[in-house]
Amino acid sequence: MKKKNRMRLKGQLRMYMSWPLIMTILLAAVDVWVYVIDKRAGFIMTVFILIYLGIAGGLYFYNRSLILADLIQFSAQYKGIEHTLLKELAVPYAITLEDGRILWKNDAFASIMDSPRKEKYLNRMIPELHPGVFPKEDMEHVELEVTYHDRDYQVELRRVSLQGFSQKEELLQIPEEEEYFVAVSMRDVTELNAYIRENEDQRMIAGLIYIDNYDEVMESVEEVRQSLLVALIDRKINKYIGDVDGIVKKMEKDKYFVVIRKSSYRKIAEDKFSILEEVKQVNIGNARSATLSIGLGLNTATYALSYQFARVAIDLALARGGDQAVIKDCNGITYFGGKKEQTAKNTRVKARVKAEALREFIVTKDQVIVMGHKIADPDSFGACMGIYRAVVSLEKKAHIVINTVTESVRPLYDEIAESPAYEDDIFLTSDQALDYITDSTMVIVVDTNKPQMTECPELLRRSRMIAVLDHHRQSSNVIENAVLSYVEPYSSSSCEMVAEVLQYIADDIKIPSVEADCLYAGIMIDTRNFMNRTGVRTFEAAAFLRRCGADITRVRKMFRDDMASYRAKAEAVRMAEVYRKEFAIAQCPSDIDSPTVLGAQAANELLDISGIKASFVLTVYDGKIYLSARSIDEVNVQIIAEKLGGGGHINSAGAQFDHTNMDEAIKALKATIDQMIEEGDI
Repeated sequence: MKKKNRMRLKGQLRMYMSWPLIMTILLAAVDVWVYVIDKRAGFIMTVFILIYLGIAGGLYFYNRSLILADLIQFSAQYKGIEHTLLKELAVPYAITLEDGRILWKNDAFASIMDSPRKEKYLNRMIPELHPGVFPKEDMEHVELEVTYHDRDYQVELRRVSLQGFSQKEELLQIPEEEEYFVAVSMRDVTELNAYIRENEDQRMIAGLIYIDNYDEVMESVEEVRQSLLVALIDRKINKYIGDVDGIVKKMEKDKYFVVIRKSSYRKIAEDKFSILEEVKQVNIGNARSATLSIGLGLNTATYALSYQFARVAIDLALARGGDQAVIKDCNGITYFGGKKEQTAKNTRVKARVKAEALREFIVTKDQVIVMGHKIADPDSFGACMGIYRAVVSLEKKAHIVINTVTESVRPLYDEIAESPAYEDDIFLTSDQALDYITDSTMVIVVDTNKPQMTECPELLRRSRMIAVLDHHRQSSNVIENAVLSYVEPYSSSSCEMVAEVLQYIADDIKIPSVEADCLYAGIMIDTRNFMNRTGVRTFEAAAFLRRCGADITRVRKMFRDDMASYRAKAEAVRMAEVYRKEFAIAQCPSDIDSPTVLGAQAANELLDISGIKASFVLTVYDGKIYLSARSIDEVNVQIIAEKLGGGGHINSAGAQFDHTNMDEAIKALKATIDQMIEEGDI
């Protein structure tokens, strides 16, 4: 026969009810001590203890049933109170199953969800709260923000385990893997978000505005009109910033400091900094139009940091050729404008200053390591040889880092490597170069300003002195801590820049004919036989190299294609797709030597087709897809390449895809073109 289950007290309440009985033990101990002193007194004490024990025991058993009854009544009342409190809780609260079906909701939740019918599923009222966002087994809760009926709510979804529920519950059966509820609580944060947005809109932004070509513009207008031209430009800038409640302070003749609110920045960003075009339209007889560079520091914790960001942004705008706005914030860099090529300056003062600075750095070191970009082309290789000659003329040791010798540079490379006039270690691989690096070694990078594009990025991390000479536009990812950065986006090639530097770095410098050929070849390839991006200084550099012994006929023969390469290039042109009637997109075969060089040549060939504004040729090489982009003057392919993670010039750029899926690469290219056309960037 089973024993009856009796209701018992437990825990602290049981201890509290039992303390009179527990005290009997102490009284018994005292009684023993009294017996030792006097037996009669001990007997009397025993009688009183028995009477005390009887009274305490009677009260314990009598009151226990009364206390249990009171506890049961309190529990029933408390359950009702608890339900009422939860039902009338000001915080909207609901309980759902794993599929989003609402089991229960309080009054506040019901008042928010004023659905026209009695909706049972949460995601039908708030689509963002679908079962896919519910917390999983390894998550306690999920927080997200949703908008419902023009109100913002901070929603917390908490997983409530009901393990063993089905065994205890007789009315509801839930599968074991689904034995949990999702508790949904909502907090109205509409006003808080409004205050946050208002505070963010009122945040001040520091900015700098420079007139890129102030001296050239002033020289192109009569002296009596110069003050009027400056006044008109000042008025344009002051009015533009004043219309958005900003402040302008002129610091120098061609530099302005501005302060605007973040809400004002959004306005001028929407019109894509129209001041850039407005200033160009100022014309009172000046032969050249003024262009602006703008730098703004956004989303910073302090105003000092905002100004620092603005300085970085304006330097980047100038390094990219000017005529654009650069916005730097904690998340990255945004560009506006920069669609046209900056006019090259005829003066070579900057080249002389940079050459003198480079000479001072070189003479303080024992050796120099020169490197260009990966998969060296003639411009990169020629620039490396030019810097090599500059270092040797200053009686310092020089090495060139080159890992892959492409077919385009193979003839020159072999001639130099086999010549007894050069040291055996003139050319190094990346691994070999790391063994040469010391505290007295300088690293000079040519034809690229991106660290990940160099032949050996590890050299940049180990070297204490770095110099950069490049003709590509700078991006947000640049070589840091360079003691000398000579970046001229309007130069035709790095070889042109190096040829100018050579004329100032040492007196009566002697350049061997093979090195002059390398420099001349770099200029010739990057300018398409002097048809693209050529200026006065380009021909001056070519003339200097010709005087040094460059053999034009030899260089031209060197870059003739073999039959297989010519057929591959012709096949790429034949199979090209004309996208949007203006853009040629082609694939270059990869089963030939130096497919990337051939891709660039095919892109140039496609520009000779009438109606084509820009050409894009993709080829697979070394586990990646390489993109060559070319244009003449109607489309800025550099900003297209930047969107794809690359860069370059306005009419000559490139990018890489870290995969070999050609369909995905072409799809990404087309999507970028579509987006930029819709936004008016091209």
